[in-house]
Amino acid sequence: MTALAALIRRDIRIALRVGGGALIGVLFFLTVVVLMPFAVGPDLALLSRLGPAILWLGALLASLLTLDRLFMADHEDGSLDLIAMSRTPLELACAAKALAHWLAAGLPLIIATPVLGLLLNLDMVATGAVALTLLAGTPALTFTGMIGAALAVTLHRGGLLMAVLVLPLSIPVLIFGVAASQAAIVGPMSFGAPFSILCALSLVSLVVGPFAAAASLKHGLD
Repeated sequence: MTALAALIRRDIRIALRVGGGALIGVLFFLTVVVLMPFAVGPDLALLSRLGPAILWLGALLASLLTLDRLFMADHEDGSLDLIAMSRTPLELACAAKALAHWLAAGLPLIIATPVLGLLLNLDMVATGAVALTLLAGTPALTFTGMIGAALAVTLHRGGLLMAVLVLPLSIPVLIFGVAASQAAIVGPMSFGAPFSILCALSLVSLVVGPFAAAASLKHGLD
């Protein structure tokens, strides 16, 4: 556990430093949300209806933007080989790295959501609902994206491959995240059903993601 905690702290420090990727994701999220009202126009009612989908789409793209560095930096400096050869199971190491990535890159998106919701004409109840669904759904984006990052780490032009692999797996999370947000804001569908499915997707990715990523890394590093 000490080794895993040290790995989490190390990855968070790397992600938060200049050029680490966490700040890039937040700035991209901010850019998407700020530009969208200019594209939609002055219709505030339309902007309110599209607000949850805009926030979720921005969070999805911002998460994908930073996932390519999840294993790539460690592979380039040789740290990934040391992690693979250590006594810590590679599955736990992958889970720790994904958790650190979510804390550094995913959690700031959730914290920024209430403020950015004001730009989309969302009230406090609506922004709270969107933030809650992002809190439940963004771990699924991270742990699912970790599989694509592990597959692409030893390949040239791996970033493009990762996007092709991860986007289809992220679509269910996007669908149920937006559906739960809309249900909490306007109804008539119950909030519980899509939110429960969203939590289930995160739990499944939490279990499957580390094992799939570890298997991909073992195959790629051999």
